Amino acid sequence: MRDVKLPLTNKIISKLHAGDEVLLSGVIYTARDQAHRKLSEALEKGAKLPIDLKSQVVYYCGPTKTPKGKPIGSCGPTTSSRMDAFTPLLIENGLKGMIGKGRRSREVITAIKKHKAIYFLALAGCGALAALCVKSSKLIAYPDLGPEAIYRLEVKDFPVIVGVDSYGRSIYDSL
Repeated sequence: MRDVKLPLTNKIISKLHAGDEVLLSGVIYTARDQAHRKLSEALEKGAKLPIDLKSQVVYYCGPTKTPKGKPIGSCGPTTSSRMDAFTPLLIENGLKGMIGKGRRSREVITAIKKHKAIYFLALAGCGALAALCVKSSKLIAYPDLGPEAIYRLEVKDFPVIVGVDSYGRSIYDSL
């Protein structure tokens, strides 16, 4: 396992390759379909975003209700292809990393390669275990979206696998 401290830099990203096992520590943001739609609409209108995307990582996740005394409820990944229509625009505007599950479209892989970003895979079905890596959680934007709102998570040793590296190589190419 490789330890990666966030936020991401081009230097860090360039050293990671499809299939590498990584432990992420630092800040990540949750965002799913509807949050992506709102972010994209704001960018298209030239409006200020609720988060600065530069060098950030977005986790495709809608956490469950937070149990008493815990920072977050279960927080497993959602299917990444649901965000594919919005992802290239977010990458063009500074987003460096995404965490989810499943394959990415050709357009997303092209944007990842062009802008030196990276796509991580989180283990599906392990949302309760992933929650153990979350040290704090704070609602940042779009509270009307409920669990699909944007949350700022502080994570420690959050386990992921590089699904698509900055060179455009996908772990799925070998399947």
